Amino acid sequence: MSKNWVSDRKKDYYYRLAKDENYRSRAAYKLMQIDERFSIFRNGDTVIDLGANPGGWSQVASELVGEKGRVIALDIKPLDPISGVVTIKGDARSVAVKSQVKRELLDGFANVVISDMAPNISGNYSFDHARSIELAEMALSYCDMFLVRGGNMVIKVFDGDMAHEFFGRIKDKFATAKRYSPKASRKTSSEVYMIGKGMKRAQE
Repeated sequence: MSKNWVSDRKKDYYYRLAKDENYRSRAAYKLMQIDERFSIFRNGDTVIDLGANPGGWSQVASELVGEKGRVIALDIKPLDPISGVVTIKGDARSVAVKSQVKRELLDGFANVVISDMAPNISGNYSFDHARSIELAEMALSYCDMFLVRGGNMVIKVFDGDMAHEFFGRIKDKFATAKRYSPKASRKTSSEVYMIGKGMKRAQE
């Protein structure tokens, strides 16, 4: 980790704001901006947050769904407790974790699925792009398994050729599909958020 990287990070507006406002990551503001634009969350919603560590998105989701809502946060890494959030440690692809998620869904379904997952960066963009789509596909499978009819989702990908096909699948599954880059995303980032609103069919 270079001294320049550390210095640039400390100068970053959203990094400093997150520190000041006690959010665990600058990414919290991306989700706030997405919700402000697309109204993803409603009071009382149940939310599945995939790849939740360090917890910035779970904090925001918990605030937006209120005391009557429920956030289930998954990550392969340990996640420090967050008030009002159920945390599950494990690989979201595993049968055991999926079973645990199902047990935590009090009525069997979630209203919202969110994923800010990204692969470890290798420096080979084609490989990193493909890995990001793989993670996004896994997040979309959670929508197929757990998202209620009419539910919403937010999934991050690294933009590229494979993202267009993935976006087409979202358009097939949701009444409304959008691509969005929030202001809080770094200008140098290739990330784009896929927004799906109104899951077209209830899942088994």
